Amino acid sequence: MTTAPPAPGVPAAQTPDLAPAASPAPPAAPPPPRVRRVGWRVRFAVLSLIWGFSFLLIKVGTEAYAPLQVTLGRLVFGTLLLAGALAVRRDRLPRGARAWGHLTVAAFLLNAVPFTLFAYAELTIPSTLAGICNATSPLWGMALSLVALSEDRPTRRRVAGLGLGFLGVLTVLGVWEGFSGLDVRGTALALLASLCYPVGWIYVRRTLAGVDASHLSVMTGQLLLATVQLALVTPLFTSVPSAFPLGPLLAVVALGALGTGLALLLQYGLVAEVGPTIAQMVTYLIPVIATAAGVALLGEPLTWSTPVGAVVVLVGAALAQSRARPARSPGPQS
Repeated sequence: MTTAPPAPGVPAAQTPDLAPAASPAPPAAPPPPRVRRVGWRVRFAVLSLIWGFSFLLIKVGTEAYAPLQVTLGRLVFGTLLLAGALAVRRDRLPRGARAWGHLTVAAFLLNAVPFTLFAYAELTIPSTLAGICNATSPLWGMALSLVALSEDRPTRRRVAGLGLGFLGVLTVLGVWEGFSGLDVRGTALALLASLCYPVGWIYVRRTLAGVDASHLSVMTGQLLLATVQLALVTPLFTSVPSAFPLGPLLAVVALGALGTGLALLLQYGLVAEVGPTIAQMVTYLIPVIATAAGVALLGEPLTWSTPVGAVVVLVGAALAQSRARPARSPGPQS
């Protein structure tokens, strides 16, 4: 970790002059203008929009390309953007065989598998449903953390949130109608993709917490490895496209450069500035934006159970992620 340099124009320390100056000092150069940084609320809104529209971009991409090709393109353009940011900051990739071994597993769990599963799911389900399935990730995470992480203890509120979120999923799926009109396979793939994220983060938390590298370095290496994984697999199951329609091609480029590369930069910047609690609230806006985008731009159907169930899922996820406030220490006894 590096320390911040002193502010421009402010000396680190001042000592009294013990002797007169031999000659008048030249006038000090004016300090360089300070670059005004975009506020975190604006970046939070941009991140919500980018990730909310990602499901629409996946849908458009799969209209012309195989799911594996969409995922490979997404990873290529996302890796290029992060590699550029790494070069600008003069940072380096992680070192050590152990770190790269764990990054290989993390890339598989957090990038290669869920990205591919969502792409396959959207062959048969609307992008709105895929976005809502993504919102179940905090519920999966809470359930897994109770088993895998000893410091996470169940509370009544968190268990209630898990149960409420499960009811929300059933509402979205229309269980009372016997799942009529629902593609069970596509929905199961989307839910499995959302499960991959907490599994991957638990693995990262257990294995990569002590790696001597920046977040940007770790994420760039992780995306690079995921790209290699998809580059090895994709030619075995797909053939080179005979045409490259502009719309789907631009969707894949935007999905990688914006929905993966830029989004990760924004996310880690928000975590560093305002903390993970506020940064992770973007999860609750993603299904809202994904639903609005799918209905407005793709004309996807929307029944009452979808938005109602989505709200229930989000409330359950919020409760599942909440933690009890630490008890206040008693004041001095008189």
